[in-house]
Amino acid sequence: MKRTIFTEDHEAFRDAFRTFVAKEITPHHDQWEIDGIVSRDMWLAAGRQGFLGFMMPEEYGGGGVSDFRFNAIIEEELAHAAATGVGFALHNDLVSGYLLSYATDEQKARWLPSFCTGETITAIAMTEPGTGSDLQAIATTAIDQGDHYLVNGQKTFISNGILADLVIVAVKTDPTAGARGVSLLVLERGMEGFERGRNLDKLGLKAQDTAELFFTDVKVPKENLLGEEGNGFVYLMEKLPQERLTISVTAAAACRAVIDMTLAYVKERKAFGRPIGSFQNTRFVLASLETEAQIAQVFVDQSILALNAGELTVADAAMGKWWTTELQKKTVDQCLQLFGGYGFMSEYPISKAYADTRIQTIYGGTTEIMKEIIGRTMGI
Repeated sequence: MKRTIFTEDHEAFRDAFRTFVAKEITPHHDQWEIDGIVSRDMWLAAGRQGFLGFMMPEEYGGGGVSDFRFNAIIEEELAHAAATGVGFALHNDLVSGYLLSYATDEQKARWLPSFCTGETITAIAMTEPGTGSDLQAIATTAIDQGDHYLVNGQKTFISNGILADLVIVAVKTDPTAGARGVSLLVLERGMEGFERGRNLDKLGLKAQDTAELFFTDVKVPKENLLGEEGNGFVYLMEKLPQERLTISVTAAAACRAVIDMTLAYVKERKAFGRPIGSFQNTRFVLASLETEAQIAQVFVDQSILALNAGELTVADAAMGKWWTTELQKKTVDQCLQLFGGYGFMSEYPISKAYADTRIQTIYGGTTEIMKEIIGRTMGI
C-alpha cells in the first residue's frame, strides 16, 4: 500500500540522511558493535549536517521544524541499515520534547546550542535496579539544600549512558508523596559524585552504550530543575506516548527490512533443486508477514499524523507499541526459520536482527503494561 504521509521535502531529507548513514555509520557499525559504543565524531558529523535538534528553535541553532515525520525518517533509515547502536531517537525524539516543553529560557540558552551540534549528547534516566515500569516507586532522592539539591541513588539500563553529557534524571524530591513527589533534574557530566558504572553487556544492540549511573551526594543547582518541583511524574506521562511511537516506528521499519532481506534470500537459496521461495509454505509465511507489516505501517503512519496534530492518545500509543513490537519479534523469528541453519550464524544479518529485536517488547513499557494501560482506558 502506497504511503502518503511524506512530502517532497521529507523525501529530500530522507535521501540526505540515507547518504549520511552510508558514509558515516554503515562502514563503522561493525567496529562499534565490538567496541560497545559509537563514535562521538559521528554525533558531531550529524550535528554539522542538521540531523540533530532540527526541532529546536532557530535562535538556538535548530531548524525550527516541529514535524515528527522527520524524526520518523531518521528512525526508519537507521532500522533499514540495522544501525541499532545510534542513539539519535533518544536525543531527538525523547529528550528534545522535555527540553522544549519544560526548560526555562535560561536553560534553553545553556543547553540547546550544543544539543544541536552534537557536542552535548543526552539521555533520560528513569529505570532503577528495583524499579522498572512503576515510576512512582523510584528510590533516587533529591533533598532540598537551599540553593541546590543533594542527589543520592542509582539508575540502570540507561541508553546513551556512557556518552551522555546531559541526563534528565527522575528523582524523589518528596519521598513521602508518591507520584506527587517525583521531579526531574538535569545532571551534567563532571558533577562531583555523578559516576557511570559498567557499559552493560547485552543480548543485542551491541553498539548502543547502555550504562549504570550512580549518584553520591551530587550537588545539583536549583537552576537545573526541569519544570516545577513535584510535577515530574506528570511530565513523564505526557511524553511517554511519543517515546512509544518512536519504538513503533522502528518496529514497523524493522519488519519491512527483515521481510525484504528474507525475500532476497529465498529467491536465491535452493533446496531440492528449486528456490525455497517457490515452496507453498515459504509463500504463505511471507504473505502473512507482508500483510501484517503493511497493516502495522498504516497504523503507525496515522499515529505520526495524530502526534503532529496533538491528538495521539495514551491508549493509541500503547496499542501501536505492543502490536508492532510483538509483530517485529514474530517477523524476525519466522524469517530466521526460512534461512535455516544459516540464520543461526552471526555473519548473517538476520541473526543480528534476532538479537536486536528482543528488547523491543520490554523497554518503553512492556507489552503487559501496554495492555494494562489500554484496559484501564476501556473502563475495566
